[in-house]
Amino acid sequence: MVNSEQIGAAWDKIRGHVVRTPVIQTDVFGLSLAIKLEHMQHTGSFKARGAMNSLLSMNVPNAGLVAASGGNHGAAVAWAAARLGHKARIYVPEIAGQAKINLIKNLGANLVVVPGAYSNALEQALEYEADTGAAQIHAFDAPGTVAGQGTVMAEWEDQGLEADTVLIAVGGGGLIGGAMAWLQGRCKVVGVEPFNAPTLTKALQNGPQTTVEVSGIAANALGAKQVGTICYDLAQATGTRTVNVEDDAIGKTQLLLWEKLRQLVEPAGAAALAALLS
Repeated sequence: MVNSEQIGAAWDKIRGHVVRTPVIQTDVFGLSLAIKLEHMQHTGSFKARGAMNSLLSMNVPNAGLVAASGGNHGAAVAWAAARLGHKARIYVPEIAGQAKINLIKNLGANLVVVPGAYSNALEQALEYEADTGAAQIHAFDAPGTVAGQGTVMAEWEDQGLEADTVLIAVGGGGLIGGAMAWLQGRCKVVGVEPFNAPTLTKALQNGPQTTVEVSGIAANALGAKQVGTICYDLAQATGTRTVNVEDDAIGKTQLLLWEKLRQLVEPAGAAALAALLS
């Protein structure tokens, strides 16, 4: 499993490359909340942290890099590859959405749009890796990725986090995995998933090999069909559990974040707060 020492090492590696994102302290939703604004990170999500840490922790082969993504991870790998001078081939499903597809293209990656969902993109990325020798940068189930995502919590604690509970939206489990590994029980961690993409929820009920059908408003970011082994093992070790939210609640929370705080986020970025407000 990933541990806090690996996350600390990742933070040392990437801090000169990533944004130290701000934190909002607010009670406008009727609760005393601290919100970490990772949508202000490079490429619009925390994924830049894991991608950069992965690249800085490896010798990139001549064949370059390959990644499968619902959109955010692909953009992050494309950004990190361009920043460090490597070529990258990114596979995304059609549901990634035009904005994320355009972002990846504009970052200079070789982009392949695949019919279906994230799992279909991953199949093709694995084939490309086997055929070419390119280095696979997994979106959520690799130590370098999870350690990089864990720097969100390391940074947040450095900024004075005093919460007794941290809510984190879950797709494949990279971000919550990093949080569990870093916090080591110092506060309660709760995973938040849409009812239409309950990947970790079902894995904790039925075992780590459980797969689910995913759909809905946040499927292009929280749409992994099977949770990562690293996340699952950490959740079991720490007793972390999940709650589920309706798509309608996520959409309403997106609107509230804009109306009350002028923060424009994608559905996945509103899911954790939706669990409180609904």
